[in-house]
Amino acid sequence: MQSSNGRHRDGGGGSESSSGRHEDQGEYGTASREVRYEDPWYDALASGWGEPDGTGGPAPAVPGARAGREEAAVRARDVYLEVQRSAAFQEVRSRYRRFVVPGVAIFLTWYVGYVVTATTAPGLMARPVAGAVNVAMVAGLGQFLTTFLLTWAYARHARLRRDRAALELRWDTQELTRGARGGVS
Repeated sequence: MQSSNGRHRDGGGGSESSSGRHEDQGEYGTASREVRYEDPWYDALASGWGEPDGTGGPAPAVPGARAGREEAAVRARDVYLEVQRSAAFQEVRSRYRRFVVPGVAIFLTWYVGYVVTATTAPGLMARPVAGAVNVAMVAGLGQFLTTFLLTWAYARHARLRRDRAALELRWDTQELTRGARGGVS
């Protein structure tokens, strides 16, 4: 089988698989005119990887694209650390925690209370409320209702108390990072 870059490779089930002899193969099945690559993913490799430079040795290493940017990256990292230590960032995080910690505690208490009550007091949960609807069904539907209510409350709290401050922090961080990199975005 021949790959898209013109090199032969073994494998596959076609008529040119490794079970047949090719006209360019030597006595032991090795290529007599060119090197065979056993790796089926060879075509996917980037140019220059693992290819000899014509002298039999490996090709010279290409310098990385980020070699000149290490100092800029260090400065950018410092910008993020500076923003993390800022009072504005701490305020956004504390607003987040002031909502999430009590919300999660209340919801988990409600959920665990429902599960414990369902397993320890089946008589209470089987009590009819209206027709075939019992306490367990109402409490189960209440779980769904409180999930949607908590989601709505979280989105509202984020929109009213955190999003504007977080957006301002994002813009400030991008401006500071752009400045640390020397105007390169």
